[in-house]
Amino acid sequence: MNTTPPSLQDTRRRTAVLVPLLLVLLAACAQVPEPRLFPHAPNDITARTEALLPADVILLGEQHDAPEHQDLQRQVIEYLAVRGRLAAVALEMAEAGTSTAALKSNSTQLQVQAALGWNHKSWPWAAYGPAVMAAVKAGVPVLGANLPAAQMREAMADAGLDQPLPGPALKAQQQLIRIGHCGLLPEDRIAPMTRIQIARDIRMARTLQQAALPGKTVVLLAGSGHVNRTLGVPQHLPPGLQAKAVQLRAGPATGAPEARQEADSRTAFDAVWPTSAIPAQDYCETLKDKFSGK
Repeated sequence: MNTTPPSLQDTRRRTAVLVPLLLVLLAACAQVPEPRLFPHAPNDITARTEALLPADVILLGEQHDAPEHQDLQRQVIEYLAVRGRLAAVALEMAEAGTSTAALKSNSTQLQVQAALGWNHKSWPWAAYGPAVMAAVKAGVPVLGANLPAAQMREAMADAGLDQPLPGPALKAQQQLIRIGHCGLLPEDRIAPMTRIQIARDIRMARTLQQAALPGKTVVLLAGSGHVNRTLGVPQHLPPGLQAKAVQLRAGPATGAPEARQEADSRTAFDAVWPTSAIPAQDYCETLKDKFSGK
């Protein structure tokens, strides 16, 4: 059995797009402040970032195929780094245990990629390299935070991973797995795949906790589903760690009325940063071809 579950990498983007559809299920059990909504503007990174501070951790939840999101991530990293307020950058895009901490600030991109074990097939360096290199050049460590692929099979079989989330959140995560696989995943695979998602969130939370420094901020770059307060990484952070979750949102959520999207975001994020819409893509058609062996 392959240690990487079928289509896990291909569904990351779909999950980031579809997360808002499920958040309404959790509105009754989540009590978090209403998020601060910022209009799309190219020069307001100062206001956007300062509104989140002070924070031990800032979680920037992107849509993986929205280029503006990676650019905003770079801007936040540069803003904090220049002011000496950046403790570390943690990445969903690299496995836990990898780090640039031993590298010099003038290290090359190839050296950084090697240190992080960068997977070019899953994560295009052209998209994420600028944010990563901004931290490296500032002498700030970049840390892989995701669950290593070699541990995914173990996570799938670990029934203990059904316990960390409250019941409604667990059901919402399971439903996201169904939707993210366009209804093509056999039902007996739903629970194991959900456990992987939870295990990934737990590992990212652990990385953030270990990297935290008094008076500075760790920035996590991840899909918006991972930074969701009611479903993702924030659920696994210790109470004493002050975390702010930001949804980077590319236009309206696919298939969801705007009013529903705004209501859902209030339960899940501290701030919403809208960006331009991106062209619609039929991810399900691609997944159907994979499942059919085309």
